[in-house]
Amino acid sequence: MTDRKIVANIVDPEEMRVAIIENGRLVDIFIERMWERQKTGEVYKARVDSVLPGIHAAFVNLGDGRNAFLYLNDAKGLDLKPNIEVVVQVVKAARKNKGARVTARISLPGRYLVFVPEGQETGVSKRITDEEERKRLRALAKKLRDEGNGYGVIIRTAAEGVDEEVLMHELHNLQDLWEEIKHNAQVQSAPCLIYRDIGLVGRVLRDELTGDVSEIIIDSEEEYEKVNDFLVRLLEDRAPEVELYQGNTPIFDFYGIERDLETALDRKVWLKSGAYLIIDHTEALTVIDVNTGKFVGDTDLRHTVLDTNLEAADEIARQLRLRAIGGIVVIDFIDMEYEEDRQKLLKRLEEVFQSDRYRARIFGVSQLGLVEITRKRARPDVRSVMTRGCPFCGGYGWVLKEDSVAMHIKRFLRKVALSNKSEAMLLEAHPAIAQYIAETYLLLWEEEFGRKIFIAGAPEFAWSKYRLDVQGTLDLVERKVEQMEQWEAKIRVYRTASS
Repeated sequence: MTDRKIVANIVDPEEMRVAIIENGRLVDIFIERMWERQKTGEVYKARVDSVLPGIHAAFVNLGDGRNAFLYLNDAKGLDLKPNIEVVVQVVKAARKNKGARVTARISLPGRYLVFVPEGQETGVSKRITDEEERKRLRALAKKLRDEGNGYGVIIRTAAEGVDEEVLMHELHNLQDLWEEIKHNAQVQSAPCLIYRDIGLVGRVLRDELTGDVSEIIIDSEEEYEKVNDFLVRLLEDRAPEVELYQGNTPIFDFYGIERDLETALDRKVWLKSGAYLIIDHTEALTVIDVNTGKFVGDTDLRHTVLDTNLEAADEIARQLRLRAIGGIVVIDFIDMEYEEDRQKLLKRLEEVFQSDRYRARIFGVSQLGLVEITRKRARPDVRSVMTRGCPFCGGYGWVLKEDSVAMHIKRFLRKVALSNKSEAMLLEAHPAIAQYIAETYLLLWEEEFGRKIFIAGAPEFAWSKYRLDVQGTLDLVERKVEQMEQWEAKIRVYRTASS
């Protein structure tokens, strides 16, 4: 039986993170930054900027500085022309140099069903495999549709075993929400946001909360109260235990998540047997190479290769989920001579992707031992969220984004602040990181931690390296800053106006 925990690190508004742990291992991570908020699910009253018949699409202005992409097939037959207004919903958030993708076919997800205004579909999640239950839920979906006129209903996986009254109640709530969205569209001028989906923690609970979740742990008292209220409305007496974490050690460090999250960026992934994976990203696809490494097996070459490939299949499913990798994935498994072994591998791949929320299609093993997988791209992958092109090598490599390094530093400063009552502290970091923190966060951090913070840009520091130089009384730290500015000409020290 799978033991799942949901751990939410919400105490820092600059970067909120929610992790899902299964049997003690990190399997999913959701990250949302103050400046790069996930837009999927948001509804806008947009203005058409241009129509491009050659690619059968239009660009629409959402009012946030970057035009979104709308396929004409997703425009409900509307006659799109420049400057007309249209209500659209974000189905794919902007990533890299691409704008968001939107649709005029609005859908509003609840816990148990998806309400599709002006739709005609009646569906049941493919992840519900019991035929009798599928038949029951399909009949309920048809009955729910018959209650109204001109909308679609799709039953979600969480509805398995749920009775009609609960589904009807949620449908009515979603219908009320749609009426509110339509009203906002009528009274507001384009381009503008007219509906924002629930926050990060609410989205994760709505979409990921299953019966095997034993505990939800949150480090923010305000969010803890919201989650309790949310679960009472959502699950009533069937809600899992919710714990408010108040320890001095940051919550992700306490549960070992910070360490696991760092490995989610590694190119090489070691398996328990001693074999390993190499994961490489290209613009068009992700390539994974399977190697026996230190694993020599117990019997013969055939079984060594098969065992390595089966173990790799398990870890590949976890890595794709953990790293939020979507699109085309090509896996170079170790060559297998026997067709029977290739079929065992395909069967294992089908099994390990069965519980994946994001639909994956697995294609056969080629003569070269390659397996192609396509996986739905539902959100930006972890690497694109946390890293950027390296500024030192022309973008051929990658480094952590400035925000990612800044949040590492803030969590370190929180540990320091909780361990003593010093008035001030001086930190050293790479000059670009120091400047970024000074211009973006320094005043906020001083207010939050209740002490003066000086940050020095040290040219000899690597991009992600930082060090606490000195802490203590304000006079002590200011004397150290004066000495540094006087004798170390290459170092610039940043401070707030009041420092």
